[in-house]
Amino acid sequence: MGGQVSASGGVQSLPRSTNMNANADWMSALCPRLWDVPVHHLSIPGSHDTMTYCLNKKSPISHSQSWLLQLLGKLLPCVTQPMVLKWSVTQGLDITEQLDAGVRYLDLRIAHMPKGPDKNLHFVHSVYTTALVEDTLTEISEWLESHPREVVILACRNFEGMTDDLHEYLVACIKNIFGDMLCPRGEVPTLRQLWTRGQQVILSYEDEGSVNQHPELWPGIPYWWGDQVKPEELVRYLERMKSDGRPGGLFVAGINLTENLGYILVHPSESLRKMTLPHLPYLSTWVRAQSPGPGARCTNVIAGDFIGADTFVSDVIGLNQKLLWG
Repeated sequence: MGGQVSASGGVQSLPRSTNMNANADWMSALCPRLWDVPVHHLSIPGSHDTMTYCLNKKSPISHSQSWLLQLLGKLLPCVTQPMVLKWSVTQGLDITEQLDAGVRYLDLRIAHMPKGPDKNLHFVHSVYTTALVEDTLTEISEWLESHPREVVILACRNFEGMTDDLHEYLVACIKNIFGDMLCPRGEVPTLRQLWTRGQQVILSYEDEGSVNQHPELWPGIPYWWGDQVKPEELVRYLERMKSDGRPGGLFVAGINLTENLGYILVHPSESLRKMTLPHLPYLSTWVRAQSPGPGARCTNVIAGDFIGADTFVSDVIGLNQKLLWG
């Protein structure tokens, strides 16, 4: 897990943090002055495409992909599936490991697999996961019970193949699993307010009809996605977004690089992991220069790929110290 550039230009294995649980309770460990800061003014680490660590190489290619890629997946699965998979995996830590590492924003792309059982919902990023949504939400709930002063932001997105009935089923699962942990939408709360109410989950749901019917759901959270191969271009995009002013509520700045067909054709033996890891130090430099707070150029959630490969999570958490300088 993780990598760095060797003298010869290759990617070597990067050791994981010596203590992956060091940030498991970072919110409760914040300076008490920060307990009264609204959550959208804090600096919060997130994982992009959180569930891709369990993508299944035997699953069909997502219907959201091009018809040509789907056709190749059917005609040449032994070639197409591994190729798609290596450009789809963005995380190496499982959900509990990510939470233990300090991640508090989870990017959950939900889908109903074609021809799958009626009530089985999976996660998706080009292909489908082995993990079921209901099982994963239960795992998150159990983790929160063990960490009663930690708060997570769950972004339920994508919803490939979801019918109105499946949305109702999923929302019912969410309410059943999290219950009183859910923070109803309204003004963005502070940590102290959430702790007082026993609430630990802010759940955004990118389906307007469902949000309108259920006060436990928050609208979709804006995600700044640069869609760039080169880290320099990604940083330029993020700086342009900052110059336009931050959204009023929760929002995410994504420091994840994105491949394109041209890059894949020129680098057939690479993967998203190999493309990303050498650039993490550059992206981390940008992260450490950010500041949380209410200002127009301030950041909130910062989400990245391959959590645990470097100091990203601690860097994002550490930005909260800047709030004490004012």
